[in-house]
Amino acid sequence: MLDRSTIWPYDRGDPGEFYYQRYGHPAGVAAEAALGELEGGHALLFPSGSGATTALLLTLLEPAKTVALADGAYYGTGVLMRMLERWGLRVVEFDQKQAPPDDVDLVWIEAPSNPLLTMPDFDSAAAASAPVVCDSTAATPVYLRPLERGADFVLHSATKFLGGHHDVLLGPVVAKERDDFDRLLEFRTRSGIVAAPDAAWLLLRSLKTLPVRMERHTANAKELARRLEAHASVERVRYPGFGGLMSFDVAGGAEAARRVETSTERIKNATSLGGVDSVLETRARWESGRVPDNLVRLSVGLEDVDELWADLEQALAS
Repeated sequence: MLDRSTIWPYDRGDPGEFYYQRYGHPAGVAAEAALGELEGGHALLFPSGSGATTALLLTLLEPAKTVALADGAYYGTGVLMRMLERWGLRVVEFDQKQAPPDDVDLVWIEAPSNPLLTMPDFDSAAAASAPVVCDSTAATPVYLRPLERGADFVLHSATKFLGGHHDVLLGPVVAKERDDFDRLLEFRTRSGIVAAPDAAWLLLRSLKTLPVRMERHTANAKELARRLEAHASVERVRYPGFGGLMSFDVAGGAEAARRVETSTERIKNATSLGGVDSVLETRARWESGRVPDNLVRLSVGLEDVDELWADLEQALAS
């Protein structure tokens, strides 16, 4: 049941489990319990993945502290971190396929990275003296449980595969230790970076189908990756072997890639990823210089794989 209440009556003068929405609400607590069970930790919901990132950085760090960021991580994470440099945060990038640098205060990895699809060296990250945050948006707990690989925190943009329908904006953090959860909860409560009941309710709906959706995402993506690798108009395919996210480089450069993204019919030319409907876009429009100009990011949905391939094939021939 969806309860949108912002207040609940006291019980004989004492606050009950719920009394003011900023401190917690039934849909949020239920979704956090479900996520915590999936990841093996203590989950908190924030209104977006960026909100969750902000909360982690401001809770764990202070001026003059340094975060080591995987150099292939989602570009928006780096943009946000550099916005915080004027408050004294220091950011250094590193190759997450190798060990993070010494003498940092937080290690930030992504498994797999978006849109280059690299995987981190979990053993080297876990061996670092600093806490480790793993953005596991594209993997989901169906394929990866980072807390079991040495991470201290797991972050998701639940707007993507966890939500799965392009209709919910959310960002959970799952902490391994209860003390870290309590620190994040205190920050969330005081800062007001709180997820609304409607979004939490939609996430609960989506988690019921997460395993079967991820199975279909993976089956479709594996087949499309195989066919793309054999296509003469594709220079390179990046796919980690699981999940629904991939990218490929179109032969002929940026103009050819632009023709591909504007020529599909079944696959929508749109940003974001992780929904039941397939979407694709060239990423250089957002992160020029970080990715090849001819890179197309493809989020593979649940449609018939032969129909998806027919759409890609005609677009590649355009």
